[in-house]
This record gives sequence, structure tokens and C-alpha cells, in this order.
Amino acid sequence: MKVTIQKIVLVLIVMLSSQLIFSQTPPPPTPPPPPGLPIDGGVVLMFIVALSLGYLLTRKYFITKKSSL
Repeated sequence: MKVTIQKIVLVLIVMLSSQLIFSQTPPPPTPPPPPGLPIDGGVVLMFIVALSLGYLLTRKYFITKKSSL
């Protein structure tokens, strides 16, 4: 009789513990990150800077270039 009660208690403990493990709810999802700068932001400014730098470097090259004559 004692063995039967121990088996029943053991089965109940296992069932309750597994129910507690599987009954946990997952954490709420995290919100999406805030939007960053657009991909094409500042392209016009970069284009102007590149043209200016190209002009200045080319001008400097032609001014300091020694003639081969």
C-alpha cells in the first residue's frame, strides 16, 4: 500500500513540475530599432565635396608639374 502511494505522489510531482516548466510564457518581443539615416542622405553633399576635391587636386598637380620640354 505504501509503495502505491509513493508512486502516485511521484507521478503527481513529475506532472506538476513539468507543467510549471512548460507553462511559462515567453518574454514580450522587443520593439524594432529606431530608424536611422536614409541610405541616400548626404549623397549630394558627398558629390559636391568629391568634385571640389578632384578639382583642387587636379589643379595642384598641373601647377606643380614640371614640363618635360
